[in-house]
Amino acid sequence: MKRIESEQNASVKQWKKLYTRKEREKKNQFIIEGPHLVEEALTHSVPIAHLIIDEDFVIPHTWNAHELDPWIVPKKIMRLLSDTEHPQGVIAICRMAEDNLEITPHGKYLMLDGVQDPGNLGSIIRTADAFGLDGVILGQGTADLYNSKVLRSTQGSLFHLHVVKGDLASYMKECQSQNVPVIVSALEGALPLTETKEAGPFALVVGNEGSGVSEDVKAAADRLVYVPMHGAAESLNVTVATGILLYELQRKAK
Repeated sequence: MKRIESEQNASVKQWKKLYTRKEREKKNQFIIEGPHLVEEALTHSVPIAHLIIDEDFVIPHTWNAHELDPWIVPKKIMRLLSDTEHPQGVIAICRMAEDNLEITPHGKYLMLDGVQDPGNLGSIIRTADAFGLDGVILGQGTADLYNSKVLRSTQGSLFHLHVVKGDLASYMKECQSQNVPVIVSALEGALPLTETKEAGPFALVVGNEGSGVSEDVKAAADRLVYVPMHGAAESLNVTVATGILLYELQRKAK
């Protein structure tokens, strides 16, 4: 094992920069923290460039980490590298996955049009994982996938399914060419979700927390749907709405 003692070490400075989107995209790397996320990355064969542990952290024997040569750092450096109030003793520097997704005629997909809140994005990815989707596409204006809050909110689901950034118009056309109906969450001109007849593959599009799905995306949809509400609330949080929509679409697909 290798040791780093100085906060001025060049590697420490470089790793810390990975909390910025610009540096992540430049290096094609991102940083994850905590035993749960690191274990999920190892379990699902995410390429790990560096494993960093503090001097008191014991690598669990169940981790498939025998090929890694961890860096050991004192707690002051772990605190410096951590993005949380209470560091958990382990950090990994991971390589980003390839940014492309093949659409198939039997697939089920989720597309996000400008979902800006990192916590919402992470929770939506976790929800998509729970419903067994084949892919999630992040459209323009959506929060950065590798933002630390997004990563924590996914609880490892990022490593379980295919999540890519891409042009929604292109992916929508590809879905339609494969006879996968594109269903867009909207309010005006939409049918209640309960009245939709889809019973197979689908591509669901949900939108920005404030303005919803863009007009161009709605215009290209096969179907506009909304979640019927019976109380006085004007709208649902995008994560909650996505969960309801996916539940109903998956229920009808069975």
